Amino acid sequence: MSKIEEFEELRPLLFSIAYRILGSVTEAEDAVQETWLRFDLSTTRPTSAKAYLSTVVTRLSIDVLRSARVRREAYVGPWFPEPLLDDPYQDPERSVELADSVSMAALLLLERLSPLERAVFLMREVFAFEFDEVAAAVGRSQAACRQLLVRARRHMEAGRPRFEADRRERQELATRFFDALSNGDVGVLQDLLAADVHLVGDGGGKTPQLANAVTGAARVAKLLGGFIPWLLRVDVTLEPHEVNGQPGAVFRDRDGRVLVVLALDVLDGRVQAIRSVTNPDKLGHLGPVGDVWAVDREVKQARRRMN
Repeated sequence: MSKIEEFEELRPLLFSIAYRILGSVTEAEDAVQETWLRFDLSTTRPTSAKAYLSTVVTRLSIDVLRSARVRREAYVGPWFPEPLLDDPYQDPERSVELADSVSMAALLLLERLSPLERAVFLMREVFAFEFDEVAAAVGRSQAACRQLLVRARRHMEAGRPRFEADRRERQELATRFFDALSNGDVGVLQDLLAADVHLVGDGGGKTPQLANAVTGAARVAKLLGGFIPWLLRVDVTLEPHEVNGQPGAVFRDRDGRVLVVLALDVLDGRVQAIRSVTNPDKLGHLGPVGDVWAVDREVKQARRRMN
């Protein structure tokens, strides 16, 4: 097998490692590309391409994450990962675990960890690497990696999300939710929301916010049920998608440009959290990005005409 064939076979795994460390599609793709360049330029052929490439992409991602942490401290408003519509790494035997590990809730929980803790936790707990492989990837002893894993587990356990294992039931709830959202049916929406549901938006200070933080089924249902139908009246389309392994949707303007991505957390037959991403810097990997400000003005004009 040629180098390029070996690399392309492992590319989905490498991207999945990098994305979970970085929470950024674009930075993960850059890390994978840099990994290929180093592999292509290396004069020796590693015994295990998987071990070598996983080590390179992990170390590159840790370095990027360290600098990204500084930028995130100055970020305007809540910070969410770049939404991922399709995780390219598929392992049918561990599909539920992999979906949980890429959810918005899980990635936000991983932000509590240091870059090394994050890498060790993901490689061992999510991707099931052996400790000698984890140690080689992060440049620490196996004993040190075991200690890092213990600390990471301690940070993660209290808030670790557990989503619906039955994907069909989860999707049925999401379908009912988005139907009610499109129709502005506040009563149905409220019934589908957990009592303490929270709605949070990430615009990075670059878009009008749907909400910084709204809590409670009645308030969230009223806000969404009163706003989303107006978006649809100005030719915005709602496309249900799986977002970060959980139910979600992409909103596009009349020209097909991406405006908003919504991601849902579903547990115990209710929507527990709704996260919206409107920051254009986080949507470009999904295609051309629309002007949320222009759509917001159009909605306001339509409302004034109706009144």
